[in-house]
Amino acid sequence: MGLSLDFGTPVNTALLIYILYSVQRIIFPPVSTPKSIPNEFKHGYSWMPKAHPPCVLFQTYTPKTLAPFNGKDGGRILLAIKGIVFDVTAGRNFYGPDGMYGNFAGRDASRGMAKQSFDEEMLTSIDGPLDNLANLRPDEIENMKGWIEHFSNKYVICGELVENDDV
Repeated sequence: MGLSLDFGTPVNTALLIYILYSVQRIIFPPVSTPKSIPNEFKHGYSWMPKAHPPCVLFQTYTPKTLAPFNGKDGGRILLAIKGIVFDVTAGRNFYGPDGMYGNFAGRDASRGMAKQSFDEEMLTSIDGPLDNLANLRPDEIENMKGWIEHFSNKYVICGELVENDDV
């Protein structure tokens, strides 16, 4: 009952030749030289940006200084949640003037995000004090924390929001 190797059949001979050829191609792969020098990098790398993106500095904002960053005229879009200012310009479709969350642009969106409401009365007045969020329910506070986590993972934190008189 030993292993016997029979080269008498053409199928066995063909399989052995194919296996030897395959092993030889793996051990000694073919080496070919290019016929012409590649020129795709002749003018530099194509993945390099045309210009360096503008630097974002961490700044202190008040409701009055945050208001101009509402995305109108193609400018930056900032919004604040619980004192953290996010640059949401990359989400212009959502936070721009015609976006679903457009009323939050350039404003403190804490209460609106906590209550899942887009109503204008959810926004803190630009001239008034910041909303202390004292009367939010625990589930609304958790909802707001979820939005802060979402924004922190998706957008750049570019500042903090303080009272108008604190700057």
